[in-house]
Amino acid sequence: MTVAAPVERHGLTEPEYTAVVERLHREPNAVELGMFGAMWSEHCAYKHSRPLLGRLPSSGARVLVGPGENAGAIDIGDGWAAVFKVESHNHPSAVEPYQGAATGVGGIIRDIFTMGARPIALLNALRFGPLEPGAATDPAAAARNRYLMGGVVAGIAGYGNCIGIPDVGGEIFFDDAYSGNPVVNAMCVGLARNDEITLARAVGAGNILLLVGASTGRDGIQGASFASATLGEDREERRPAVQVGNPFLEKLLMEACLELAHLDAVLAMQDLGAAGLTCALAELSSRGESGAEVNLDLVPRRESGMTPYEVLLSESQERMLIVVRAGREAEVQAVFARYDLHAEAIGQVTDEPLLRCYARGELVCEVPGRALADDAPQYVLPAAPSADLEARRAMDLGPLAAETPSVSTLLELLGAVNVRSRQPIWRQYDHMNGTNTIVGPGEGDAALLRVKGTSRALAISIDGPGRLGALDPQLAGAAAVIEGALNVACTGATPIGITDCLNLGSPEDPNGYWQLSETVAGIARACAVLGIPVVSGNVSLYNETSDGPILPTPVIGTVGLLEDRSLALPMRWHEADELWLLGTPGFEPESLAASELAWRRGLRGGRPSLDLPAAGRLVRLLPELAGRGLVAGAHDLSVGGLAVALARMAIASGIGAAVDLPDGALSGAALFGERTGRVIVAVPAPIVPAMRAAGVTADVESLRLGTAGGGELRLGPGLRASLVDLEAAYRTGF
Repeated sequence: MTVAAPVERHGLTEPEYTAVVERLHREPNAVELGMFGAMWSEHCAYKHSRPLLGRLPSSGARVLVGPGENAGAIDIGDGWAAVFKVESHNHPSAVEPYQGAATGVGGIIRDIFTMGARPIALLNALRFGPLEPGAATDPAAAARNRYLMGGVVAGIAGYGNCIGIPDVGGEIFFDDAYSGNPVVNAMCVGLARNDEITLARAVGAGNILLLVGASTGRDGIQGASFASATLGEDREERRPAVQVGNPFLEKLLMEACLELAHLDAVLAMQDLGAAGLTCALAELSSRGESGAEVNLDLVPRRESGMTPYEVLLSESQERMLIVVRAGREAEVQAVFARYDLHAEAIGQVTDEPLLRCYARGELVCEVPGRALADDAPQYVLPAAPSADLEARRAMDLGPLAAETPSVSTLLELLGAVNVRSRQPIWRQYDHMNGTNTIVGPGEGDAALLRVKGTSRALAISIDGPGRLGALDPQLAGAAAVIEGALNVACTGATPIGITDCLNLGSPEDPNGYWQLSETVAGIARACAVLGIPVVSGNVSLYNETSDGPILPTPVIGTVGLLEDRSLALPMRWHEADELWLLGTPGFEPESLAASELAWRRGLRGGRPSLDLPAAGRLVRLLPELAGRGLVAGAHDLSVGGLAVALARMAIASGIGAAVDLPDGALSGAALFGERTGRVIVAVPAPIVPAMRAAGVTADVESLRLGTAGGGELRLGPGLRASLVDLEAAYRTGF
């Protein structure tokens, strides 16, 4: 059957359809059209973002595997590698929050164990609309936001807890821009021996393709195209595009695949995620510069009457495609049989770089794998900021900055939905599975996990920039990198690699493409300053509804290495410790731009700033201070600024503090500004001179804040709050 024009539901434009015809030298049939529609979607092809992603540094002395594989891998010493990646599942979670989030977790886990790495930790970054009605949120929208949040959190907990991988950290943020379009990003970190890392490349003509794991059903068909479209009124009709997960089956699949990673019978493994079997075949063959012949009749199915189109594009979960040395398939199948899993030989690798699939003896598709995976069109579109951006940046925050801070403002911020304790959420996650967790969610700026058999630990963080993207997306990208690096460094670890997830609106709008371009530029700048590579990642675009796009939301997952975990820094201070602020103080009015306080006061403008070189010096200094025993505790400044950071440390320590800022610095800007690149450290008095000397050598500013002690937090002569009141505000429920 030929098609004279692109079919709308495949998402191909007229020029793209013409390009398909040129690639094939003929018109595609219905099956091939569906394959191209899925693989050339933004979700699979990155057609608007790939030209920009080349700006990101991805190499380095520790990099074992960079972008382009299922996940990135970084050398952590003694023959071990940290394997990690972050992915999005935004659109599915907007339609069916439990399964959308659960299958997002399942997919990112498969990306890790596909590499031959045992997953040891999960993290997540979440964004939702307001949970309570307000000026921009009617009761129905607030109720739906609560439903979405409840379903997403339950889905993350349900999948991770069942499969036995600890969820050790994350972040959650609320803003009107996410009403109806939540952001659900999941990160997974695993450990592998360097010499057992498995890549996803189909090589060797005659080698066997095994489809393993779950049977194939109709769930998730057109999921990739759905994830590359703006959410509209038809969201409920999109429910069949959301996959359904089975964590118990995935646990079996994971153990079987990890057992096989030790055998030389397996040459490659590829997760069946977006675009299902089509994507796995295309990516394996393209990377291996080979082809494949597949008999679709051999694919195990859980539904009758499935067409070749459905079999090739189903996104049913818990499935893998494995390349096995010819003659060794029975050996591999025996491993899966012990776990009661399907392992069907559905085809073989060929020298000719074509994907040929047959059903009932007839050829149903004949497509170059490279045309699907690597030769998708790429677009560089017109880019321009919104017309009102400069006016918003010019907003005068001086009056708010000059306000005398009060206890009521501090308690208001501590109880704000973007600041308050996340314990009601985190307690739904099992963060001790695997007995590697040293520091779990909420106990520090980053999670800390031991590397068993060594003295080392991995520090892991996932973070985003809040509302900075509304005013300066380049700064938002850079700030996300700095925030993640500081989170890791505050444990005493050295950041060694990152994974990124770029969540934005439509790139086809000039402002949307400008935001995307600026975000990538900011990440690239910060990585260059820190000398940290981006080894994996994901791009999620078209995050918008009829009410407009979400805020530009770059999410950065950071992995750090602590050579001696006995030197880890806590997020606490002790009685009589001196408290110091390291980094550029950031007491100017502009530090309130995009802050929680300014937003709550309706001031959604200003011109934020960030001294990247200074922040980079601070990131490098902290592990040195920890290694030399020159600090006893550390905590970075983020949402709520200095006052909230001091309050959180006081609550965590169970000890108050007396803080005296320099003359003229006791202001709203000083206490509640959120400029990135600052850290509070606790230092025993006898070693303060050595700490200060190290700071001078590193060219990092330092400012004495005060002394820890007592049962209240005193900020200057007039602001006093008891630990009881601080904790009561911070423990405000959702």
